[in-house]
Amino acid sequence: MGTLGSMGTETADRTAMEDLAVNTIKGLAMDAVQKANSGHPGAPMGMADIAVTLWTRFLVVDPDEPTWADRDRFVLSNGHGSMLLYALLHLAGFPLTLDDIKSFRQWGSHTAGHPEIDHERGIEMTTGPLGQGFGTAVGMALAEAHLRARLGPELVDHYTYAFVSDGDLMEGISSESASAAGHFGLGRLIYLYDDNEISIDGSTSITFTDDVPKRFQSFGWHTLTVDGHDREAIAAAIEEARSVEDRPTLISCKTRIAKGAPTLEGSAKSHGNPLGVEEIRGAKEAMGFDPDVDFHVDPSVYEFFSRSMDRGREAHAAWKQRLESADEETRTLWRELHEPAPVTLEGTALEPGKAMATRASAGALFGEIAAKCPGFIGGSADLAESTKTVIEKGRLFSPSDPAARDIPFGVREHAMGTIVNGMAIHGGLKPYGATFFVFSDYMRPAVRLSALMKIPSVWVWTHDSVFLGEDGPTHQPIEHLASLRAMPDLWVIRPADAGEALQAWELALNRHDGPVGLVLTRQNVPDLDLPPGGVASGGYVVRDGSDATLVATGSEVWVALEAASILDESGVRARVVSLPCWELFFEQPEEYRQQVLGDAPRISIEAAATFGWERIVGEHGLMIGIDHFGASAPDKVIAENLGFTPQAVADRVREFLDRP
Repeated sequence: MGTLGSMGTETADRTAMEDLAVNTIKGLAMDAVQKANSGHPGAPMGMADIAVTLWTRFLVVDPDEPTWADRDRFVLSNGHGSMLLYALLHLAGFPLTLDDIKSFRQWGSHTAGHPEIDHERGIEMTTGPLGQGFGTAVGMALAEAHLRARLGPELVDHYTYAFVSDGDLMEGISSESASAAGHFGLGRLIYLYDDNEISIDGSTSITFTDDVPKRFQSFGWHTLTVDGHDREAIAAAIEEARSVEDRPTLISCKTRIAKGAPTLEGSAKSHGNPLGVEEIRGAKEAMGFDPDVDFHVDPSVYEFFSRSMDRGREAHAAWKQRLESADEETRTLWRELHEPAPVTLEGTALEPGKAMATRASAGALFGEIAAKCPGFIGGSADLAESTKTVIEKGRLFSPSDPAARDIPFGVREHAMGTIVNGMAIHGGLKPYGATFFVFSDYMRPAVRLSALMKIPSVWVWTHDSVFLGEDGPTHQPIEHLASLRAMPDLWVIRPADAGEALQAWELALNRHDGPVGLVLTRQNVPDLDLPPGGVASGGYVVRDGSDATLVATGSEVWVALEAASILDESGVRARVVSLPCWELFFEQPEEYRQQVLGDAPRISIEAAATFGWERIVGEHGLMIGIDHFGASAPDKVIAENLGFTPQAVADRVREFLDRP
């Protein structure tokens, strides 16, 4: 009886402590949003029970060393509820202070309106665009499965958890990425769904009546439904989810938004607005808090969370011992994956002098890349034969072979983008995703987040212009180069031939502080035997001249060179500049840029929209491009009709130079 009594006391004590922790989170969320006069208090209050259960009973992280590689990953996909994450990190002892919380949503604070990636403080990724966290966490779980297969469960053995909302599930990205996660059997992926039946415009019944569990069951998920304020039921559901190794799990948690608010609980008005002084006062009084004290944390709550985090500290210490005692081969692979050496490519599979599509020359490098970069992994959106992106033919990532490095993403560009980001964020891998350039539109939110988070995702986009031909304007990118060049921190590289493609891949493999987009041709281009190393500077002279400067990218560089030869016959000495990467070029000193472009009249040549080229050619330069959609015809016919033959370019340049 004494044992039962002590167990009962222990349970009662834990319940009381969890009650206090839940209320503390609610108080911090209400106060921070009110002080900022901006934010979303409803989700943190509604999910506080779920959060305390997961973080204090299950989550394995080490706040003393937040970047520990084998930690559990936690993603707040409903990033508008950011105060929930900030409160958890602060209480758990991560380097996020109470002053940080008091400066919620202010300039320079670590507590932005939506979470911004900061592994040192425990923020795994930038969330806010609904559905992106949902899909990116799938990539984290896929990375865990792949690395566990290669390194063993002694070194890789963690879970990926995410909080998701109705908004996440309404976005199409959730269907694509959930389908992929179910197909791949990512059993260590556990999502807790804040099923509060409220969206910004009111009840979800006006717009969202899916049977969510059945939908996810059809994707191959394990599903559970619980009362989202019953912590024992939540804990039991998480335990069950962890026992299902062959399927991801969605736990639908029935909650009340702004739980504990006297008049706004269950109301859409609590979603994206401060609750107001009187509402907060009433909530605090009901919780037994002093309504005149803001940002209050009882010392016992810190102690409670600290004891809970000991689970992660102990797991981390044990993991370090296992790493030290692992065999030399495993430790070497671990180092190569997590501390990659610079990659230099020889291009032994390339054939000098042979005309090749840059998609083909880039693809010919994959064997060498895979050998020199053990973390190289990725796939295409059901286009591997077209994008030429195959690491090991005949072997695909699957539940039965998670160590394989070729991922069949299927026709899921949205999901592919987020999954690649998740692998890049996870660490230990160098992931890429490939599709036709025109379908970068489908990936844009993920590409933008890769740039915003400064993570080393690699985007491979082939069929880069109207010259893909007969598939017509639906498949022919026009505005895409200009659009992606406008995106900060994304390197867009459009190589002119096999040599530039090799250099482009070297840059992509060795960049660790941001994403790289490789834009490659479908059609063959000549081997131009260009000077080595020019891609790293973004732009360089490939033919000297003083009467005009022809600036081209990709498949138009050879056209510019041929046009320059034609101009020679009439006494016009044209310089040709290859400009594969604007971003790198504009990082060069002004003196270098001026030296490359020279003082002669400038002409840009690119089979795409001319928007932006005024930065290169100036106000009085000539821009030869395509400011309209393409047409369905063979590539050579398109070139003739749109004026992208060497003769047509030479004629336009001569006309431009001859005008008064």
